[in-house]
Amino acid sequence: MRAVTWQGRRDVRVETVPDPILKEPTDAIIRVTSTGLCGSDLHLYEVLTPFMTPGDILGHEPMGIVEETGSEVTGLRPGDRVVVPFQIACGHCWMCRSGLPTQCETTQVVEHGMGAELFGYTKLYGAVPGGQAEYLRVPQAQYGPIKVPEGPPDDRFVYLSDVLPTAWQAVAYADVPPEGTLAVLGLGPIGDMCCRIAKARGAGRVIGVDLVSERLDRARDRGVEVYDLRAYDSQEDLVDAVLTETAGRGPDAVVDAVGTEAHGSPLGKTAQRATGFLPREWAAKLTAKAGVDRLAALRLAIALVRRGGTISLSGIYGGMADPLPMLTMFDKQIQLRMGQANVRRWVDDILPFLTDDDPLGVEDFATHHLPLEEAPRAYEMFQRKEDGAVKILMRP
Repeated sequence: MRAVTWQGRRDVRVETVPDPILKEPTDAIIRVTSTGLCGSDLHLYEVLTPFMTPGDILGHEPMGIVEETGSEVTGLRPGDRVVVPFQIACGHCWMCRSGLPTQCETTQVVEHGMGAELFGYTKLYGAVPGGQAEYLRVPQAQYGPIKVPEGPPDDRFVYLSDVLPTAWQAVAYADVPPEGTLAVLGLGPIGDMCCRIAKARGAGRVIGVDLVSERLDRARDRGVEVYDLRAYDSQEDLVDAVLTETAGRGPDAVVDAVGTEAHGSPLGKTAQRATGFLPREWAAKLTAKAGVDRLAALRLAIALVRRGGTISLSGIYGGMADPLPMLTMFDKQIQLRMGQANVRRWVDDILPFLTDDDPLGVEDFATHHLPLEEAPRAYEMFQRKEDGAVKILMRP
């Protein structure tokens, strides 16, 4: 089959690799019909390269048709149309039954002290072959895949793999009071969808912050109050502008949908890039232990949120020694919630919004549809934010 493989920093290629086969009675084989390119894939493209191995198959946002199932997969049959969540979870352990499949005790990557295995995402999360491919082996298929109806286009459902549950959890964790105000930092796919979900769930005001014109325009067109970071001399000026529009208090909650890609942290950016030129073993230790994240967005969230408010962190941070303004966080009595999205926990809440009325605008959410063979171009375009690329779907 053809698959998108990682070969090095900013080097992905579409290659012919062996077709996947059933290995366990809880496996299924899926013929992929659509697969997304995620902002966190860009971390593998440049930042987390020390944890990758040449030939790793990328991707964690697939959907498709069931081709084959193992003997213990009773809820699926060949021909079923399914979306595959990005995490691999069993559904029956204590963590899964507690609504935390990202911490699945069956698939936890104990060797590296991490949570559940993820598709297409470094050895820290099991190095499981990903879904940017013609076919995908799905472990724990008795629980993971989400059956969806025939008929509507893939775009209606494919975001159940990651974008929708990640954004839904971010908004749920933000716990915006009725008619309250939510600020969303970063209007990429997750931040954009956070704005849509917050409005659909009854937030009184939604504020979006970014520095890419196309992203700001998309959010503005859906009724979001947007702030262009480029229009301010400093983050302090932006904070002052938002406070002025929120009775001097700040928004009730802030979603940080940026994470390690944050603009405005030149030292962090330099450290990230430096890892690409170190021997792999040294670079892995630096990336895992040193404070190489770019914390500008998180610091902005701390400055913006009102006293007693909530910060919901969905942007991914990777360093383990980053300094935080703990005195300010304590003094402002900020609540901070974070974590990988627990996909299956939120699916039943999300499905009613994937109707013909399409209140979340999923069917025109993608800015680009490309053949899988054009994956190298897709990665480069998305990383450089060229041609208005906000969300890219690829089709084998």
